[in-house]
Amino acid sequence: MTKKTLKAPLLPFTPNTAEEVSSLLDNHGVTYQAIETINWTEDYPYAPVAEFRIAHTSDALLIDYRVTEDEVRAVEQIDGGHVWEDSCCEFFSSPADDGTYYNIECNCIGTLLVAHGHGRDNREMAPQTVMDKIMRYSSLGRKTFGVRSGKSSWQLSLIVPYTVYFKHEQPLLCDQMTANFYKCGDKMTQSHFLSWNPIDTPLPDFHRPECFGTLLLAK
Repeated sequence: MTKKTLKAPLLPFTPNTAEEVSSLLDNHGVTYQAIETINWTEDYPYAPVAEFRIAHTSDALLIDYRVTEDEVRAVEQIDGGHVWEDSCCEFFSSPADDGTYYNIECNCIGTLLVAHGHGRDNREMAPQTVMDKIMRYSSLGRKTFGVRSGKSSWQLSLIVPYTVYFKHEQPLLCDQMTANFYKCGDKMTQSHFLSWNPIDTPLPDFHRPECFGTLLLAK
């Protein structure tokens, strides 16, 4: 299984709001990468169009997703809830070679889940004070609307300060991470589980750090 490597460019400043992330990445020519690997084709063949792009600054990661899918689900409005059941984009990453990783999961209206640990079980949820540090923008707004049927496109932008890596010493000093990006929707009419890097497991499982690719933080 070939693992991908992506260089995240260094930008000169962190924008004041997440709504500014997309235009900043446009201005610096940061291109989108496809989240298109269908790992479990027989049971979950549906594949919305999902892409991400990422850059970094001296104090944060800038992540920008865009998605087109046949329906949109936005039910969860409380951080730390079941965001993966909605139209959801996810970023799993490990900033250190210590066997742990973080999952930053965000539904299409910017409701977040952040946790840390060695594997799927016994993960430590980030306190709300940590999740509040992540600035979020959604083209769909921030309020729940249930399920909208019919093809829809939406954009989600995040500013993730390095202090969100709450179990690691600050300032976070690293020139690369291992990571994977996902698009899912567990309770949507067409449940789906797409990834940037492929996952070699019999059943859907994003908690597979051995399948992470490499994210280079350019200087």
